[in-house]
Amino acid sequence: MKKWLSPALLIITFLLAAIAHYAHWNPILQFVIAAIAVIFVAGFLGRATESVAHYAGQRLGGFLNATFGNAAELIIAIFLIKEGLYDMVKASLTGSIIGNLLLVLGASLFAGGLKYKVQNYNVSLAGLSGSLMIVAVISLFVPAVFLNTHSITETEADTLSLVVAGILILAYLAWLLFSMITHKDYLADVTEDEDQQLAHEHEPAWSKGRSILYLVLATVMVAFVSEWLVGTLETFTTQFGLSELFVGAFLVAIIGNAAEHSAAILLAMKNKIGASVEIAVGSSLQIALFVAPVLIFVSYFTGDTMDIVFSTIELVAIAVSVFIAKSITQDGSTNWYEGLMLLVVYVMLGVSFFLV
Repeated sequence: MKKWLSPALLIITFLLAAIAHYAHWNPILQFVIAAIAVIFVAGFLGRATESVAHYAGQRLGGFLNATFGNAAELIIAIFLIKEGLYDMVKASLTGSIIGNLLLVLGASLFAGGLKYKVQNYNVSLAGLSGSLMIVAVISLFVPAVFLNTHSITETEADTLSLVVAGILILAYLAWLLFSMITHKDYLADVTEDEDQQLAHEHEPAWSKGRSILYLVLATVMVAFVSEWLVGTLETFTTQFGLSELFVGAFLVAIIGNAAEHSAAILLAMKNKIGASVEIAVGSSLQIALFVAPVLIFVSYFTGDTMDIVFSTIELVAIAVSVFIAKSITQDGSTNWYEGLMLLVVYVMLGVSFFLV
């Protein structure tokens, strides 16, 4: 029964979302159904990626997990760009970064810490990841400061945004080379133990061919559901009097990150905290160093460049998240109270964004 429950719910929610969209149901109902469908489709995408990663090998598998794990957010953001909702795109990027660093990481440390008193992971990986996140924060602060002090014009800010985006993509590619090839042993998980390996790491759910097919299918499904969801956002935001900042930073980000949330928490409860930290921090890095810059270039090729100038509220939220996450993860060990501290900061930011 359990074996067929998840696929059945996936198919039912996807079909309901399709019917709601094409039959022009109430926009609020469309939003709710599409949001539920995104969660199930993101979960399917996560499982397919995990299965493909098994056959691709550990290093390439990690890259695939990061890439397809953020596929839902990237596709949603591309549709938002097509609609010209640049403020919501920036808010969703902000939400993805703070959501991964505070909610995903915090929930993982808290859940894992309740079961294991202290959990350890590679301190070098944590330190380098934290430093990279600071680089990402700097890349967001510099254009904002120069534009808001009127040192450069809006046209020059667009040019600067494209240059910064290009530099960040190169920095991310260099990080992949460093972490996967030249220093992969240096950054290996310190808690690798055969007794702690998860069952699916030995026996993937699907064959190699089926895994690739499901990965492609899941990506296509995410694209469709994302478009349906984005089409209802404006009505939903207006109906409930919510700001684009709150909807983008919290609702869209939480829905898009659904698969990663559950995966990181389950791994932490299996005492694989290193993998949980890599999912949370690694996803934030990819959003800041790759997804955001790619979206800048996507907007450029659609004819209207989205600058990389974030609002003061967004910059403060990202900077605060990076500061507390780096402070907590830099010693290479965690406990449940450190997870609670991250969740406390996330709730404070959530309430603040809601009141904007």
